[in-house]
Amino acid sequence: MAQEDPPFTMGIEEEYLLVNKETLELAKAPAPLMDACKADLKGKVSPEFLECQIEIGTDVCATIAEARADLCHLRQTVAGHADAYGLAPIAASCHPFADWKDQHHTHKERYDKLRRDLGGVARRMLICGMHVHVGIPDEDMRIKLVNQLKYFLPHLHALSTSSPFWQGDDTGLNSYRLTVFDNLPRTGLPPEMTDWAAFRSAVDSLVSLGLIEDSSKIWWDLRPSSKFPTIESRICDVAPRMEVTLTLAALTQCLTRMIWRKIKDGDGWRVIDNFMLSENRWRAQRYGVSEGQIDFGRKALIPFDQVIEEILELIAEDAEALDCVAEVEAARQIVNDGTSADRQRHVRDTALARGATPHEAMQAVVSALVAEFHQDL
Repeated sequence: MAQEDPPFTMGIEEEYLLVNKETLELAKAPAPLMDACKADLKGKVSPEFLECQIEIGTDVCATIAEARADLCHLRQTVAGHADAYGLAPIAASCHPFADWKDQHHTHKERYDKLRRDLGGVARRMLICGMHVHVGIPDEDMRIKLVNQLKYFLPHLHALSTSSPFWQGDDTGLNSYRLTVFDNLPRTGLPPEMTDWAAFRSAVDSLVSLGLIEDSSKIWWDLRPSSKFPTIESRICDVAPRMEVTLTLAALTQCLTRMIWRKIKDGDGWRVIDNFMLSENRWRAQRYGVSEGQIDFGRKALIPFDQVIEEILELIAEDAEALDCVAEVEAARQIVNDGTSADRQRHVRDTALARGATPHEAMQAVVSALVAEFHQDL
């Protein structure tokens, strides 16, 4: 019997940091705030590893329009309840000036165990990301797609970069988040796998040794979800602006469908060794969209604006089918204007030029991130 086409449904998860609206420093989420969010958002909000974090997740969405409506409601609700406590959420992967040593993890069995297992590595996890799930019911197809979709992970990451600062310093990177996250075990680009059985065998081996409880402790940049019949892209920084989140989600959805079409036609996308793909991953982490990416077919560095045009051409049919043409084409604007990391540096530089102290300049960056959180709502 012929298998049905995948639904290519999507779900989006975002992690936010809470800041004090006056000092712009990180703040613990009060229990009543979390209770109010949970009451309004049911199962779509939860505490995260650190007390200053909140995680949200949309419903399963058939279209990007559904995802926009759900994500908008989630952001508005979290922001509204935070405001009642003099707090505001920001969607940036690193707080520009906070010190990780001053933060405390949420006391929850899962997070207590993480803290014990990971030691000092866990303490530095003052970072936030965004995850995009795409619905793929067939297990072996999930593995094929993970093997091939990882080619495009650096391109997605470059567009998302929002963490140039760490403890008040300019790191020189557009995404310092990955530097922190890569200290964890079982991270980075996923290895090439033959099929679902091989993936399950590897996971079961670690489970049987008592090293992990399940595949949710495999934190690759792209993985088969441990909970849902999806593949889950995890490489992106969280985006301050909601519309950027939606562009990244739509690109992920369309690229997945494009590769599925090619596999269905007996072709597929090129599989490149992780050693080489890591060069593009590093370039995205370091430069965002300001420098090019390697085209492994042409063996050449291609400017990022040209890279995006070629991707948009590849997925044109898929964007039409999934009704997200405007969202994917908005990637051009990200390239033209720069990413959040570029905007944060501009805010810092402008403040310094006007006579602000370094700390005041960092506060100005956080103020801008607070404003951007609400920009598209």
